[in-house]
Amino acid sequence: LTVHEEQPGKDEPSDEGVCNILVQVDFGDKTFTMEEAVEAIGFGRFQWKLSMLTGVAWMADAMEMMLLSIATPQLRCEWRLSSWKVAFITAIVFFGMMVSSSLWGNISDKYGRKVCLILCMLWTLHYGLLSAFAPVYSWILVLRCLVGFGLGGAPQSVTLYTEFLPMKSRGISIILLGVFWALGAVFEVLLAMVVMPTLGWKWLLAFSTLPLVVFAASCCWLPESARFDVLRGREDKALDTLKYIAAANGSSVPTGRLIANTQTERGRIRDLFIPEYRKTTLLVWVIWFCNAFSYYGLVLLTTELFQAGSACSATDNSNMEPQCSLECNYLTFHDYVDLLWTTLAEFPGILGTLWMIDRIGRKKSMAICFLLFSVYFATVLPKLFLILTVFIFIARACITGGWQVAYVYTPEVFPTATRAIGIGTGSGMARVGALITPFIAQVLLKSSVYLTLSVYLICCLLGTVASLVLPMETTGRSLQESTQSTMEQKNMERPHGSETPHHKGSSSMWMIGC
Repeated sequence: LTVHEEQPGKDEPSDEGVCNILVQVDFGDKTFTMEEAVEAIGFGRFQWKLSMLTGVAWMADAMEMMLLSIATPQLRCEWRLSSWKVAFITAIVFFGMMVSSSLWGNISDKYGRKVCLILCMLWTLHYGLLSAFAPVYSWILVLRCLVGFGLGGAPQSVTLYTEFLPMKSRGISIILLGVFWALGAVFEVLLAMVVMPTLGWKWLLAFSTLPLVVFAASCCWLPESARFDVLRGREDKALDTLKYIAAANGSSVPTGRLIANTQTERGRIRDLFIPEYRKTTLLVWVIWFCNAFSYYGLVLLTTELFQAGSACSATDNSNMEPQCSLECNYLTFHDYVDLLWTTLAEFPGILGTLWMIDRIGRKKSMAICFLLFSVYFATVLPKLFLILTVFIFIARACITGGWQVAYVYTPEVFPTATRAIGIGTGSGMARVGALITPFIAQVLLKSSVYLTLSVYLICCLLGTVASLVLPMETTGRSLQESTQSTMEQKNMERPHGSETPHHKGSSSMWMIGC
C-alpha cells in the first residue's frame, strides 16, 4: 500500500482542510466472494446430508399440522366440544406460531441459523410429548399453543438449507425439500390408521414426535451457515466450513482470500421496509397469508366433510346449496383411506412445481398455482359432494405447489442480513391466515358450504394478483449478502467499476478526497 499526499504548488490556490491522497493497492492475491465459493464447491454429498436433516425438521412440522385435522374430531366426541371449541384447538397452535415466527427469525439473523433451529425443534419435542398427557380441554390448549410457539421456527431450516445451495440447484432442491413435508403428512395419516382405533389420540400425539427425536439425536452434526459467519465478521470460521463442505463433495474452495462483507445490525424488521424492499415485503406477506389460509383450510375441510359424510347433502330442491350438520362422528377406516388419498396429492403438486419453477420463473409459478386452485373451486361447487375426493386431491396439489414456490422465492429475494427475519415474518403472516381458517372451515361450513368455499376462492385470486405484481424475479439470481448500500469489507474494498475476482499481479489506483 503506497500513499502519496499531493500538496498544492506555490502558484496554485490552497483550500484549508482539503487534500487529495493517491492510493495504489497491489492485489497480490486472488480474492473470492461467498457466492463464488458456493458455486465452485457445487452440490454434493454434504448437501444430501443436509437435505436429510432439515427434511426431518420439515416432516415434524407436517406431522404436527396434519395431527390437528385428525385429533380434533376425536376430541369433539370424547370431550363433547362445540364447533367453536374444536376450531380454537387448531387456532391456538397457529397463534403460538404467529407470535414466535418473527422472534425465531430475529434469533436466526442475530445468533445463527443452527442455534435457532436446534432450540425451536427441542422446544417442540418437549411440549409435544407433554401435550400427550393433557387431562382436560384447558391443558390441551396451553400445551398445543407452546408446541405452536416452537414450530414457528421450523421455516428457518429453509434459511439454513438455502445458504448452502448453488444457484442452479437452489430452486429444485428447496422444492424437493417439500417431499419431506408430504412424507410427514402421509406418515401421520398411516400412523393414525393404526394408533387411533386402538390406543387413542394421546398415543398419536406421542408417536408424532418421532421425527423430532431423530433430529435431536442428529443435530450435533448440523453446521452453521458460512454466509452468516461472513456477515458477522467470522470469515475464518466460514472458510473452515467451506473447506469441510468442499472435502465432503470432492471439490475445492477457490484460491485466494475470502471477501468478508460484515453487517453488525441484522434481523431488524425495519430493514424489510427500506425503499428497495417495501413493496416486495408486503406482497410476500400477502402470498404467505393466502397460501396458509387456503392450504390449512383445505386440510381441515377434508376431515370435516369426510366426518360429516351424508350429513353434508343437498336438499330435495337441487337449486339449494348443501347443508352440513357437523355432529360427533368418529373417523372410520374408510375416512382415513380417503384422507390418505388426498394427502398423496402433495406429490403431484411438487412434481408440477419442479417442472415450472425454472422454466417460467418463481412469480408465474406461484400465480398459476393460485389461479388453478381458484378456478377449480369455482367450477366444481355444484358437483362438490359427488366427487369430493377427486376435488380435494387436485386442489391440494395446486396449493401445495404454490406454497413450495413461496419457500423458494422468499429466501432468494431477501439478503443474508434479513433473510431469516424475512422468512420469519412471512411465516408469521401465514400463521395469521392459519389462525383464521379454522373458523371458516369448521364453523362457517355449518352455516353455508358455498359461502365457505367462496372465501377460499377470493383469497386465492388475491394471491394470484400478488404473485404477478412482485417487483423482482429471482430465477438465476445470486443471493445478496447485506442490506447496506456501502458494505464493510474486512479484507479490502474494491473501487467502483473494477472487475472481480482480481488476479495476481493486478493493481488498482484511485483518489480519495479528504
